[in-house]
Amino acid sequence: MEIKETNLDGVFEIENKVFEDIRGKFVKTFHEDVFQSHGLERDFKESFYSTSKKGVLRGMHFQLPPHDHAKLVYVADGEILDVVVDIRKESPTFGQHFSTRLSSENAKSLYMGKGYAHGFLTLTDSATVIYLTTTLHQPDYDSGIRWDSFGFEWPSFTEDLIISNRDQSFSRLNLIELD
Repeated sequence: MEIKETNLDGVFEIENKVFEDIRGKFVKTFHEDVFQSHGLERDFKESFYSTSKKGVLRGMHFQLPPHDHAKLVYVADGEILDVVVDIRKESPTFGQHFSTRLSSENAKSLYMGKGYAHGFLTLTDSATVIYLTTTLHQPDYDSGIRWDSFGFEWPSFTEDLIISNRDQSFSRLNLIELD
């Protein structure tokens, strides 16, 4: 397992350990000692997954303090373009983003600490995305920003995006209240 820094403090791209043989693939997506040695939160409280069709954009989601959380994301089937944006108003990288492709083929994960909005676009016919979070989901603290409000250029086929009404109703990054 190799943990790589990104342009955002607290966001790491992870090259997972993959074991392959004639039966298929075995992927290690979490190792407590490795996370601890990199100073990453590792006390995950909840795990869930989503399945999405091609062109589905989910995001950009986060939970407000005191229920904000670190998150580990990876793809069990298919491929996504995963995007994280810094929403920490006092951060020198506020409003900056990081993106990477996560897939069942490349077996990478993305770890983000507290203070980031997260979303993704499904690139294949379908994708199954797994999330682990360090706090439990609290609907009253669940929030987001608009997917098109922070300067990220989504791929060209995005004119046919499938976005929930809720995600379309989020405020722009420059208008969000985080207190």
